[in-house]
Amino acid sequence: MTKKNSLSITDNRTGKSYELPIENGSIRALDLRQIKENSEDFGLMAYDPGFANTASVKSKVSLVDGEKGILMYRGYPIEQLAEQSSFLEVAYLLVCGELPAKDEFDQWSHEITTHTFLHENVKKLMEGFRYDAHPMGIFVSTVAALSTFYPDSKNLDDAECRKHQIQRLIAKTPTIAAFAYRHRIGLPYMYPDNDLSYAGNLLNMMYRTSEAKYEPDPVLEKALDVLFILHGDHGQNCSTSSMRFVGSSEVDPYCAMAAAAAALYGPLHGGANEAVLRMLREIGDKKNVPAYIKRVLNKEIRLMGFGHRVYKNYDPRATFIKKVADQVFEVTGRNPLIDVALELERIALQDEYFVSHKLFPNVDFYSGIIYQAMGFPVEIFPVLFAIGRTPGWLAQWQEGHLDPEQRIARPRQLYMGYGKRDYVPIGKR
Repeated sequence: MTKKNSLSITDNRTGKSYELPIENGSIRALDLRQIKENSEDFGLMAYDPGFANTASVKSKVSLVDGEKGILMYRGYPIEQLAEQSSFLEVAYLLVCGELPAKDEFDQWSHEITTHTFLHENVKKLMEGFRYDAHPMGIFVSTVAALSTFYPDSKNLDDAECRKHQIQRLIAKTPTIAAFAYRHRIGLPYMYPDNDLSYAGNLLNMMYRTSEAKYEPDPVLEKALDVLFILHGDHGQNCSTSSMRFVGSSEVDPYCAMAAAAAALYGPLHGGANEAVLRMLREIGDKKNVPAYIKRVLNKEIRLMGFGHRVYKNYDPRATFIKKVADQVFEVTGRNPLIDVALELERIALQDEYFVSHKLFPNVDFYSGIIYQAMGFPVEIFPVLFAIGRTPGWLAQWQEGHLDPEQRIARPRQLYMGYGKRDYVPIGKR
């Protein structure tokens, strides 16, 4: 019997059979529309809350294989990139599709470095926020405001113009992040020092006080660079899908990225490592871990930082980030919460429930501990996440814009409300 790359469906309501082509392990949702009870029927739709099993895009940016615990950017394993590359090189890879030659990388780095400064009016805008405004709220608002400063960004069909906006955003996000942080703690803003590396410059803008020249610790500088790499892209997650959805209206990349950052703001996404840190503080000491695990198994509380919507194996980013933690603690001193975390991981992974449900530590489980050891307050964690994710968002945005199959995002709904009703005047209700 000849193998056919198709799916046969019989509609038991009508007895009719249909044959739908299978392409790349999927069927086209619009092919379901031909399955109807009668000529007036709209046609069959797929109902998929949270898009748990629906692909709305074709992408070449990153591969996430949750069953095998694999993450690759443009085909390169995340472990190799974190070990051998730099964030700016990875940003080039994500945006442009290939690793750069030396002259390409030098030009790319130069362009980004020369765009790190913010217009003084942007600085004044940020100064207008309440003194205790959350840094992520400031970040989202400021990124959106950049749309008004660069009206040329609406020329989306010009490849050079798109590249210019991408470089601007990668360059300016650390400056916005640092200004938001300094605003929160009441310190004057520090301007970029373009003699420093990308990560070193962020540390300079956040922590410099009266020094004539800030010299970042090379270990912390490298650790921050690696953390940015590990957050570079992760398939069609909530914030990336928001970037693509909003971008599908052909709005400029600043507005689209503000929407992505707003999605990241939520505690189920970019705020997850903050939740892990609070959990570890609540446990307090590794001797309290067994009792905490018992409460988790009794469903009294949730175990934060374990499990992932995609990964059903050990998150490859979590594996690498443990090495970074050891390097950071040699400089900062050992964060006592790491001992709680390690004991929590050890006991949890000996328990049948966690193993059978494939609940392994994810990247959020260790990243917050490292950020805290480096002196970052928990409020800045999602902003740091956003810096790392910026090139991934922009790569996905550009890919969507150039994809001839993409249209403005417009999901269907299953209407469950009233049928037609006649209006009743207010005096008769």
